[in-house]
Amino acid sequence: MKRILLKLSGEALAGDKKTGFDEATCLDVARQVKEVVDSGVQVAVVIGGGNFWRGRTGGGMDRVRADQIGMLATVMNCIFASEMFRSVGLDTELYTPFPYGDIAEMFSKDKALAALNAGKVVFFAGGTGHPYFSTDTTTTLRAVEIEADAILLAKAIDGVYDSDPAQNPNAKKYDVISIEDVIDRKLQVIDLAATILCYENHMPLLVFALQERNSIINTVCGTFNGTKITV
Repeated sequence: MKRILLKLSGEALAGDKKTGFDEATCLDVARQVKEVVDSGVQVAVVIGGGNFWRGRTGGGMDRVRADQIGMLATVMNCIFASEMFRSVGLDTELYTPFPYGDIAEMFSKDKALAALNAGKVVFFAGGTGHPYFSTDTTTTLRAVEIEADAILLAKAIDGVYDSDPAQNPNAKKYDVISIEDVIDRKLQVIDLAATILCYENHMPLLVFALQERNSIINTVCGTFNGTKITV
């Protein structure tokens, strides 16, 4: 792989604290990404906002406003992660789909590709800039736009199962599964809109547990212990 898009959940940044940031976790991700970039692979990153805010956190709040708060949560996460990445010697660029002063640049495919080609890690914050679209959709959209070779989906679980392993001790894990089967079996690896976008644009996904040692490095090298979703 020459270019990847890494999707991290906000909860992953929080570590065992479940909220906010866990510096040790973020530094370990940065260390792994540094090794990947040093090997010649271009890396873009999308981070969810669940360590601060989820779409339904607002209860009776208007959905549009709730989603806008979620977008801002992803910006906070990307600013923090970007600084952690810089602390290990990486150069970074931060893009949002809406004006954000001097904190981030407006997303442009050309600018993002130029940054990637210059060896920088690119962060896509702020979702798509529109409500009703999750960071799953942002991940797939940006991966397609920058012509990534694959999406690396770092989760709390070590792959795709035929049912929830937390509820079913006999749940079967897939080593390889097609995107068509993910859709047909309603496995909800990512939301449906993002899944269809992957299907239509032939974007493969590699699903793995972030907590496993060197999980990002191993996934890039093809020795991961997760699930490959083929297209």
